[in-house]
Amino acid sequence: RLKIKTKYLGLGVDRLDYAKGIPERFKGIEYFLDTHPEYREQFTFLQIAAPDRPDIKKYIEYKDVVSREAERVNRRFQTKVWRPIVLEMVQYSRQDIRALYKLADICVVTSLHDSMNLVCKEYVAEKNDERGVLVLSQFTGAAHDLTGALIINPYSTKEIADAIYKGMTMSPMEQRRRMKTMRTSIKNYNIFRWAAEFIKAVAELG
Repeated sequence: RLKIKTKYLGLGVDRLDYAKGIPERFKGIEYFLDTHPEYREQFTFLQIAAPDRPDIKKYIEYKDVVSREAERVNRRFQTKVWRPIVLEMVQYSRQDIRALYKLADICVVTSLHDSMNLVCKEYVAEKNDERGVLVLSQFTGAAHDLTGALIINPYSTKEIADAIYKGMTMSPMEQRRRMKTMRTSIKNYNIFRWAAEFIKAVAELG
């Protein structure tokens, strides 16, 4: 439906919120295509930005910023048959997002400040074949657990671009090693373990 036919698919799934660092992500993609032109017409980044608080002025302004940034990058690189960034400002169903997680070669999470980002864990959980690469902001809580991710500073355009390139050139063996580590972490650190540790911490305070 989106007419994405490139060899590689990158994915971002976020609420349309300034804290998610979507314009910063687009600048990283631009830098990646600048420094590695061989990936032009080979790589497409699908950004799903679910509407959030659409009646608030700041939200409307941010939506415009994200749209303009995607359009700017596309104008630089697009051809008659390819756009580097496909921006979808709509709410996707859980079923569709799960399918996209399975398809994506790389998932990029560039939160500027966040306590926890579940998208990265959802992406890893769907990778039954242990293929794929996660690029993850150092400011997410999940960065402490998902040590198999490529950890980046989301304010650094170069770090984002370098991580995307490293992900695109990573061997299948290395992908499986990293993904297996992250999937084990998610499996072991579930809600029951979190609750037990929380109760233990509260008890120790007493």
